[in-house]
Amino acid sequence: MLIKVYGSAVFGIDATTVVVEVNVDKGVGYHLVGLPDNAIKESNFRIAAALQNIGYKIPGKKITINMAPADLRKEGSAYDLTLALGILAASNQINSDEIEDYLIMGELSLDGSLQPIKGALPIAIKAKEEGFKGFILPKENAQEAAVVEDFKVYGVENIKEVIDFFDSGKPLVETQVDTQEEFNGHSGHPEFDFSDVRGQESIKRCMEIAAAGGHNIILIGPPGAGKTMLAKRLPSILPPMTLHEALETTKIHSVVGKVKNKGLMSQRPFRNPHHTISAAALVGGGSYPQPGEISLSHNGVLFLDELPEFERRVLEVMRQPMEDREVTIARAQYTVTYPSSFMLVASMNPSPSGYFNDPDAPLTSSPAEMQRYLGKISGPLLDRIDIHIEVTPVPFEKLSDERKGEDSALIRQRVISARKIQADRFMELEGLHYNAQMGTKLIRKFCPLDEDSKTLLKNAMQRLNLSARAYDRILKVSRTIADLENVAEISTSHISEAIQYRSLDREGWLG
Repeated sequence: MLIKVYGSAVFGIDATTVVVEVNVDKGVGYHLVGLPDNAIKESNFRIAAALQNIGYKIPGKKITINMAPADLRKEGSAYDLTLALGILAASNQINSDEIEDYLIMGELSLDGSLQPIKGALPIAIKAKEEGFKGFILPKENAQEAAVVEDFKVYGVENIKEVIDFFDSGKPLVETQVDTQEEFNGHSGHPEFDFSDVRGQESIKRCMEIAAAGGHNIILIGPPGAGKTMLAKRLPSILPPMTLHEALETTKIHSVVGKVKNKGLMSQRPFRNPHHTISAAALVGGGSYPQPGEISLSHNGVLFLDELPEFERRVLEVMRQPMEDREVTIARAQYTVTYPSSFMLVASMNPSPSGYFNDPDAPLTSSPAEMQRYLGKISGPLLDRIDIHIEVTPVPFEKLSDERKGEDSALIRQRVISARKIQADRFMELEGLHYNAQMGTKLIRKFCPLDEDSKTLLKNAMQRLNLSARAYDRILKVSRTIADLENVAEISTSHISEAIQYRSLDREGWLG
């Protein structure tokens, strides 16, 4: 008897429906075809033990299973439940009248219980698009999949529940999530707040500008100056995610299995990979393609601490994703695209010893060591970082001050107001939302300068030996500063402040 059961394969951040055709006929044998990986090929052992432990069995006949489309590679153990139900239905052990109406996924334990799967959200989205009645999956993934509105999701703990549902009509409990309520209910107070930071007012100002314009930023300072502490608080002043951003972010994290027992992700992600990370782990890829850290940072912050310690080759692969705000991984067997619209926050010591330009510390690095250290960061990568700021240690008087600084909520309100101005400005430009996304043509259009501002910028570039790449960055940051002040025209005060934020372009840093 031939039965069709439906599962799904996640490729990139989208799902493709997989038709599992199970045929049970005379003879002996178990044949599984359709480009399954080893985890799927081993499924017959898990299925046999699970069925035996709940009072069923794999029939002693010739079983042929085809997973279509046959040219798409299937991977992982999430097809266990799909295959098991197909075998039971094809061997007339359970009723198969409605089994084709549902998409079914889950990994089986030997006692018949179900383990969570990856990619539940994109699978649920695809299942709704293709008109399935519902999605049956492990209970731990039910909240995540139920985010899809007007679609029935059933979370189950054991294969016996699914068998009883199809065989005797015993109802399954539908998991229901109010997406809007879920989204609004999880936007609580952030874990880290700028009110905890003592001193560093100029750096807080810099972080506010970066958040308001979506600018990438690098913090340069000695160990213990507070670079990491400041970076961790940046998400607390970013605008709240929209529902669309929350769904998109949740979808990416679902693919790597990081949304178990959760619904929507409503907090912007903050990723902080170690400097030993590989290029594939940062950008994505692998034998079975997975999103990398830059995609897991989508709609949030990617923090690279001690930037020169990262392999130069690893840093260079970020250049195009930073520009295009998506990463495309092309291999002989596949090509996948992941979104990667993130804010880069990097930190570094000014020298290998960490105390270059510090009058109270001896210079322990030779010029050659300094050049090697700073040369690990290429010009094209720095070209994509709008703000360079020096962080100095906080004096004892400020550290011991019991008064709290301005909290993140107040700063965030100013950032939201500035982003609203930018959203209105770019309303007619698709895919453009904030100042950091402007190209040269738009900079000329939206950042006009009066004669005084032009003179100031020209003199600064000559006297401070600023590079040509600093010009556009200064204009973009000036535009953001003006937006924070809610003024239409860029003035000399905005230009002069933006000039201060180009430390690494000055002669004596990178040559």
